[in-house]
Amino acid sequence: MDSKLKEGEGVLFVDRRGRRYLKFLRRNARISIRGEIAAESLWGIDEGSFVQFSSGEAFLVLRPTYADLIPHLPRRAQVIYPKDAGLLLLWGDVFPGATVIEGGTGAGALTLALLRAVGPNGRVVSYEIREDFAAIAQKNVAAFFGPAPNWTLKMRDLFEGFDETGADRVFLDLAEPWRALDQAANALRAGGALACLVPTTIQLKQTVDALEASASFSEVECFETLMRPWHVKGLSVRPVHRMVAHTGFVIVARRLTQNAAGAPPANQGIA
Repeated sequence: MDSKLKEGEGVLFVDRRGRRYLKFLRRNARISIRGEIAAESLWGIDEGSFVQFSSGEAFLVLRPTYADLIPHLPRRAQVIYPKDAGLLLLWGDVFPGATVIEGGTGAGALTLALLRAVGPNGRVVSYEIREDFAAIAQKNVAAFFGPAPNWTLKMRDLFEGFDETGADRVFLDLAEPWRALDQAANALRAGGALACLVPTTIQLKQTVDALEASASFSEVECFETLMRPWHVKGLSVRPVHRMVAHTGFVIVARRLTQNAAGAPPANQGIA
């Protein structure tokens, strides 16, 4: 990617205290934080530069990373936090060229991560039942990813089934993922991975119980991650006073082949 900032891009302005402000470099626009600057004056400068506003205050300008972007993402529902998206991508084993189905788009936070991970030769198909969520996801993908010809967004109730078969991965971000296991199994190829994200222990148990009772899935794992930033300045080295604690449980499982129904359950092992 070229280091030069371009028209229409979303960029972060970082002040001397590390506070971040997400703005767009739109034509004929003025960016206001503390003072003003013409958006067009930033076109063509390198990210990583400092720019001075009319107040005299200097801000560092950077393209947002995925972790920077998500807290600022326009939305109407809770987004998937970067720490959870990272686990979903790794334990869901998303790879370049993969065909991935996403059940529930929300604001498109995971959609952005999936599109980056599958690359131009992969494919992402998202199912969303709410038109307002779908509209926000489309705007966010257009604004923060750009053209995505390999992304298809379908306005459908996923409990009616997915159109696709032979998918490599299925991700479910919905309140009752255990109700969609048959649909996910029909869409996945043998050996494919299913990854779910749920916020509560009740949802965790119901999803895991349903997966372990299913003849279509095995190798069920579940976990959460907690993120504790640290303050490091001079001789002051300590945890920050707030941490990103529980946000959700990640549950992953693998699709069995159709002729594996008579195999022993995964938790019993093979003698």
